[in-house]
Amino acid sequence: MPEQTIINSITAAVSEQRLPAGTKLGEQVLSDLFDCNRANVRRALSTLATMHVVQLQPNRGAFISTPSPKEAGDVFEARRMIERMLARKVIENITPDDIVDMRAIIATEAKARATGDKPAELRLSRTFHMRLAMIADNQVLERFLSELTLRTTLIIGLYNMAGSSHCAEDEHLEIVQAIEDKDEERLLLLIDQHLNHLEAGLDFKTSTKPFFNLAEHLTIIPV
Repeated sequence: MPEQTIINSITAAVSEQRLPAGTKLGEQVLSDLFDCNRANVRRALSTLATMHVVQLQPNRGAFISTPSPKEAGDVFEARRMIERMLARKVIENITPDDIVDMRAIIATEAKARATGDKPAELRLSRTFHMRLAMIADNQVLERFLSELTLRTTLIIGLYNMAGSSHCAEDEHLEIVQAIEDKDEERLLLLIDQHLNHLEAGLDFKTSTKPFFNLAEHLTIIPV
């Protein structure tokens, strides 16, 4: 369906910071780009708004959401609570194959970082956290985390302090090691430290400027 293709493509672009906060999502531009009618576009944008990825502004149109500093704090607080709950289930459910998969994600993420492929690095960082949610096997919390990780990417893209890093390779490795050791106390500590590190890299005094050529920054992701 055209709506799902639009949703997939915009969420993929947000997860790779190709569409930063504040970017205008023109209905006609999206209609032309996805070869569909504007009703399809409106339905897709409405769904994205319920995910807090898009803001619908009366008489102005749709924009990639611009989280406030308060919202940023709320998102990180929610992530701490949810990821701690998921972590306990991950320790219960983890298999040797899962450990291999997690380490492979980290290795690919490190390669993307080394080659300067920032979109791939961002995508793989999110994949790491969502893989943990899948292992925990709670679909409700997984959906919540999917939304929160997208919003985190928007927040970091908007407020990230110059020179600060995103998810660090060694932090992900330490998390996987704690899971493999079934060390719940250390795992919960590492998750808190990891999210604290991301939040500490935010500077609410400055923010990035959006760009407006959707065609250059959207890749169509079919259903």
